[in-house]
Amino acid sequence: MGSLFRSEEMTLCQLFLQSEAAYACVSELGELGLVQFRDLNPDVNAFQRKFVNEVRRCDEMERKLRYLEKEIKKDGIPMLDTGESPEAPQPREMIDLEATFEKLENELREVNQNAEALKRNFLELTELKHILRKTQVFFDEQEGGMHTTESMTRALITDESRTGGKTMGPVQLGFVAGVILRERLPAFERMLWRACRGNVFLRQAMIESPLEDPSTGDKVYKSVFIIFFQGDQLKTRVKKICEGFRATLYPCPEAPTDRREMAMGVMTRIEDLNTVLGQTQDHRHRVLVAAAKNLKNWFVKVRKIKAIYHTLNLFNLDVTQKCLIAECWVPLLDIETIQIALRRGTERSGSSVPPILNRMETFEDPPTYNRTNKFTSAFQALINAYGVASYREMNPAPYTIITFPFLFAVMFGDLGHGAIMALFGLWMVLKEKPLAAKKTDNEIWNIFFGGRYIIFLMGVFSMYTGFVYNDIFSKSLNVFGSAWSINYNTSTVMENKALQLDPGSKDYSGTPYPIGLDPVWQVAENKIIFLNAYKMKISIIFGVIHMLFGVFVGLFNHRYFKNKLAIYCEFIPQVIFLVFLFFYMTLMMFMKWTKYSADSEDVRFSAGCAPSILITFINMVLFKAPEKGVECSPFMFAGQEGLQKFLVIIALLCVPWMLLAKPIMIMRSRKEAAHQPMVPYSNENGDAETGLNQQNATQGGAAVQQGAGGGGHGHDNEEMSEIFIHQGIHTIEYVLGSVSHTASYLRLWALSLAHAQLAEVLWNMVLKNGLQQGGWIGGIALWAIFGFWAVLTVGILVLMEGLSAFLHTLRLHWVEFQSKFYAGLGYAFQPFSFEVILETGSSSTEE
Repeated sequence: MGSLFRSEEMTLCQLFLQSEAAYACVSELGELGLVQFRDLNPDVNAFQRKFVNEVRRCDEMERKLRYLEKEIKKDGIPMLDTGESPEAPQPREMIDLEATFEKLENELREVNQNAEALKRNFLELTELKHILRKTQVFFDEQEGGMHTTESMTRALITDESRTGGKTMGPVQLGFVAGVILRERLPAFERMLWRACRGNVFLRQAMIESPLEDPSTGDKVYKSVFIIFFQGDQLKTRVKKICEGFRATLYPCPEAPTDRREMAMGVMTRIEDLNTVLGQTQDHRHRVLVAAAKNLKNWFVKVRKIKAIYHTLNLFNLDVTQKCLIAECWVPLLDIETIQIALRRGTERSGSSVPPILNRMETFEDPPTYNRTNKFTSAFQALINAYGVASYREMNPAPYTIITFPFLFAVMFGDLGHGAIMALFGLWMVLKEKPLAAKKTDNEIWNIFFGGRYIIFLMGVFSMYTGFVYNDIFSKSLNVFGSAWSINYNTSTVMENKALQLDPGSKDYSGTPYPIGLDPVWQVAENKIIFLNAYKMKISIIFGVIHMLFGVFVGLFNHRYFKNKLAIYCEFIPQVIFLVFLFFYMTLMMFMKWTKYSADSEDVRFSAGCAPSILITFINMVLFKAPEKGVECSPFMFAGQEGLQKFLVIIALLCVPWMLLAKPIMIMRSRKEAAHQPMVPYSNENGDAETGLNQQNATQGGAAVQQGAGGGGHGHDNEEMSEIFIHQGIHTIEYVLGSVSHTASYLRLWALSLAHAQLAEVLWNMVLKNGLQQGGWIGGIALWAIFGFWAVLTVGILVLMEGLSAFLHTLRLHWVEFQSKFYAGLGYAFQPFSFEVILETGSSSTEE
């Protein structure tokens, strides 16, 4: 848990592995997930590395598994997922896996090809069956087949015959029959009419049931057509048009007996094909069901093998080609665990040479590693979205666990809306395992589910602040009874729209409401004025305390990195500046609340004499004397004017302190180091040289400027002009930021008032109308209006206002709080972990 406050100590290690034991050792390290390997071959092409052939074999196996998965999903067969992660198989098992996948793929492809050929044959027979049925209707019309033929003949006599006036004998008509897609039929008919100049006769009928396309498996609708024509020229033209529209032509006998005989033969063949198709589908189904039982485990095994060989490609080979050398970052506390895993991998491989893990010295910045669990990971993600902490820098995440939901709740404070949010978060927390198992691709849902603990805490804190504000769906709860009593009679109350209650009179009991706001403010005309002052003051108070806390967190950074110069030249003046100006302003707010009251016997401390905190603060900074009243004193206590001048002068002196102290100290230390005499070199034990190095390091230590978070960025080689410029920028940023950041916390007040007013408007304009109607019509109207109000409440006040408050809270933490101590210049620790690789692989496969 300690690494949550500050990142883990990391060390760079060199790892020596025997070639035969390397695979098993890397497999154990992948299961452990605590080692980040470095690429020792950055200039080597990916295709020239030692284990590139094994990686290609894994890619090929993964391709075959994806093909199997696609076929399994096509048939809707459930894939068995036990949730267990099998160990990475041994290299010799790759051959067995490859043979299994090759056999399954070939068998499945052969079954699919046979099934497609059978389906195509079945489709052709089905279309021929429909053609024989429909054309039978065409030929057997009520007038008889011969009459129809003669009428068609007369209709298709050519123009030359008619113009010549010759009497023609009986003409033999030809015809073709086939099927065509239903949507192509109108264009097909127009093309026939234009290309053949109206000298063809087309009859068509729809096939009611859809037919299955054997190539795609889609359902298509087709129509049967028969075309009568005269002559070979028209026959050729008609066939070309049919070919162009991808119509399928089938032989259709002219004689009714031949058609009947052919239809019986077609039906027999269709029945036989149905039997064969059923057996083929059963065989395919059995193959896929057997594969579905092991598919998830196969995916895991192949991805683990691929990850291991990809990692082995990062290693170096020694001269003898018998040893692999790796460099890796590991947490210092886990070195023993890693060594145990390496020994376990060596025993599994049967190697007799133990692996060697040596710690290395390096000037490189180590990666940042914060151990998290499912609760803290969401808050850590919020911090990392701004920037990964520098190595061993104070981590804001543990403080954010409390401050983030609380500041959100100050803006979102409503007991009802907070309860909706808390229940939604609690539902996701309680249903965590089944919801996580679904692995949906919906990005919005994944964001909500990933932040389920944040949502739950934000809802709980919002319920608390809503109880303090005494606000539930813009209404109030009278739990403890109001401290106000109305002494007006009934007629006065009914006839007067606005009545005043004097807090200094007997109308007020003098006992404050036990917690939060008195419910009588719900009906007060000056409610918004009172809440303005109340929420604005608590926003400033929370903001100053939050910023002060951030400055003090920076002190822990300076102490950890032994940066005394930053403590004396940055931390102390920053605290003095913030406390003497802005924390003093918050103290005046508490003083005003306690010293001034409506029932005070002393006129100087009555409600009318209470000075404005903002005007007092402005006069204090500008050294402007306040206007003195006849009875009221502009000061809250004796000696306030002198104290305020002292505080402002000391705070202003802190500005040159922050601006010049550190650069001057660095400059002095450099001059002293340059004038130090050289110590003679000693050949006995190197003590003299060591002493010189230690002396220079001690003197130069004062000149080292650790960053705001102690990121280890020194100024030894930096020009003094740059140091002065950087210090000037930081000083101006802090001084102006103290003013702007304090004002920025007023968003707590603004969003809280906006949320309360939106809730009140929604109540008065929507739900109130439903409560004013009576009778059964009023009940139906209330049901409909309540549904509309509930949708607007969840959509606008919970989702949209919640998102707005979330973003403002995020800004307060990133800018106002973290800027006081957080550098965020590190890079994340990304260990070689099978768990992370499998999660990434499964999500990419689903996409």
